[in-house]
Amino acid sequence: MTRIVRLDGASLTIEDVVQIARHGAGVEIDPTCRGEIIRVRDYIEREWLSDGAAPVYGFNTGVGKLKDFAIAQADNDRFQLNIVLSHCAGIGEPAPQDVVRAMLAIRINAFCQGVSGLRIEVVDRLVEMLNRGVHPVVPLQGSVGASGDLAPLAHVVSVLIGHEAAEAWFEGERMSAPRALAKAGISPTSFALAAKDCLALINGNSLCAAMAALNIHDAERQARQADVAGALSLEAIRGELAAFDPRIHLARRQSGQIDVAANIRRIVAGSERTSEAARMVHLADDVIHPAYAPRVQDQYSFRCMPQVHGSCRDNLAYARTLITNELNAATDNPLVFWGADGVLEFLSGGNFHCEPIAFAMDIVSMSLAEIGNISERRLFALCDSTLSYGLPPNLAGSPPGLNSGYAVISCSAAAIASENKGLCFPASVDTIPTKSNQEDHVSMATWACRKARQIIDNVPKIIGIELMLAARAIYVTEPQLGGFALGLGTDAVYRALREAIPFCPEDSYMPGQTGPAIRIATQGVALDLVERGIGPLQ
Repeated sequence: MTRIVRLDGASLTIEDVVQIARHGAGVEIDPTCRGEIIRVRDYIEREWLSDGAAPVYGFNTGVGKLKDFAIAQADNDRFQLNIVLSHCAGIGEPAPQDVVRAMLAIRINAFCQGVSGLRIEVVDRLVEMLNRGVHPVVPLQGSVGASGDLAPLAHVVSVLIGHEAAEAWFEGERMSAPRALAKAGISPTSFALAAKDCLALINGNSLCAAMAALNIHDAERQARQADVAGALSLEAIRGELAAFDPRIHLARRQSGQIDVAANIRRIVAGSERTSEAARMVHLADDVIHPAYAPRVQDQYSFRCMPQVHGSCRDNLAYARTLITNELNAATDNPLVFWGADGVLEFLSGGNFHCEPIAFAMDIVSMSLAEIGNISERRLFALCDSTLSYGLPPNLAGSPPGLNSGYAVISCSAAAIASENKGLCFPASVDTIPTKSNQEDHVSMATWACRKARQIIDNVPKIIGIELMLAARAIYVTEPQLGGFALGLGTDAVYRALREAIPFCPEDSYMPGQTGPAIRIATQGVALDLVERGIGPLQ
């Protein structure tokens, strides 16, 4: 049976959003919330929707800079349609369907607070679209994250009303909105909006909140997988483990650092390759250390994994809090509240401003870029005999020179790491006034989400290359070090990499190696293997 997530405007989690967006979970409205949405709307229609009513923004007035223009009740249906038509101003490639599903769920959840004033019929139609798999085609560009995601949400509404020029995905096919609604059994295929319906639908942050929720989920997985890659690289250089002693990290008092150090210890538990006995084996290419001496400490990219990965974890935890709050936020305008005397009051504010999401996604971008930066430094070290305690230069087969090894794929990882740095310029400090200066400060949250996604998609490429090079390093030293067991977690990952990647003694076609490695990282296979073997990482 398909899982159903009950939406109540208060308890939606990032994990719920992932289930809805990617695993087909449906939604339903909490009965108490349904009753409140109906009660509020009944009051509005009884007291506010008449030609003699006082001006109420979005109910009987224009919107934005046109707020001072009255809208007659006879013209309100046409006014609602005109808002949709004029605001369908998105451009660029369409949002992925998982983002659209998340977007619909978050918008519905916002209405469950009962402070938006729209009709229950509109909310139910959104629920039907989501549950039956009608996914509007939503262009990703066009929102500045100020009055929420006006243009993207207008494209959702154009499908909801069945506009003939609007498009949606249904069962893998892109088609007109009326056709998609009809095929999904949603009737009528032409649906009229009433006063405040459209403004409630489009005046919110649901696109950037949807992207942000999925970004947080994926960023956290890649951060944990970076611990796995780092642990395998540590095994490859026969690293020392004193730097991961819990006493060091407890003395720092940073929770992310403590967790990462614990993860590394668990992943390499039982390792003989990180023992002093393994480090005593002299590798022919270790020209820096012709005679054995105890290794005092490794370079920062290995030794400081807890401090760097851990700081990124703490940032992601903070961003998670911000985004979880946004998933359960009412973000349209105006909002309506019951006064002490039982009279409904409307309050015009700015909950649609997406600044919290912009900051959260900028933090995610910087944190994931740092994960990539330190991963690139580790994989660089694996290719340098002077840094890796005698691993073959470029991890090349014999004879070196005739075989070039892995220097150029290491360079590719460096290129991606630097690309990420360029994407880290914070969107949240950029603003451009729009709409005749009515929106004189904007958040650029949607761009913050989009570029964070680019970094999230880039980081597994770097981690995949690190996993590949760490496995290669272990492979080429098996004659000298094969008798030393790997850790419980690292052994499982190494075996999977060896099965997937066709290493051979001499140079071979690089895409045949990098393709499987990057797929393993992108799909989170290395993380899943470790967690199946030793339990969930922190």
